[in-house]
Amino acid sequence: MPNLGDIFPNFECTSTRGTLRCHDYIGDGWALFLSHPGDFTPVCTSELGTLAARYDEFEKRNCKIICLSCDPVDRHLEWEKDVMAQAGLDGDELPFPIIADEKRELSVRLGILDDDFKDGFGIPLSARGTFLIDPDRHIKFIATYPGPLGRTCDELLRIIDGLQLIEYRRVCIPMDWQYGQEVMTRPDVTPEEFGTVYPKGVSVQEMPSGKEYMYFTPQPEL
Repeated sequence: MPNLGDIFPNFECTSTRGTLRCHDYIGDGWALFLSHPGDFTPVCTSELGTLAARYDEFEKRNCKIICLSCDPVDRHLEWEKDVMAQAGLDGDELPFPIIADEKRELSVRLGILDDDFKDGFGIPLSARGTFLIDPDRHIKFIATYPGPLGRTCDELLRIIDGLQLIEYRRVCIPMDWQYGQEVMTRPDVTPEEFGTVYPKGVSVQEMPSGKEYMYFTPQPEL
């Protein structure tokens, strides 16, 4: 299973868009790789429908989406119509590809099989694996959700925003942060550098210990 900071595998596979070469498809932007247990299931349909309805928000962040399940391509193509209809969208095709990982080769490689969810033959299905990949193909975020628990689109967008700010603006993201709120300075940026790195200014929260380390700055633009 890959870890944070690793290069995301450059696989070639079959998808609803034909042969998909992972790194070529990602191009020079970010990518969100999402696996799901199975087509024609309620939670998966709600997830992909929401992603399709809000796909423009991912495009604004220069982030493509790639999905995967262990179903074959013809089943994906049939299911796409239901997903689009459930989301109230026109058309029969999702704005992102779905990989057909029938042999579980990619799911095993990524460590996303779920022993609690199996097909009719008793073979594990893919869990809700979540990987955010940067333009250099490094993995910046990993999470695995169990089959019955759907992900939150707002949180996926928050993760992308936060990690892009970390990557490009040398900040840290506090708990419960939302876009537009204050961020924190990075520990590897010294107070002498604050004026250059954080041109909007820096404030410090006084602590009982007397130590100065809770530094805040207005969120920079991306």
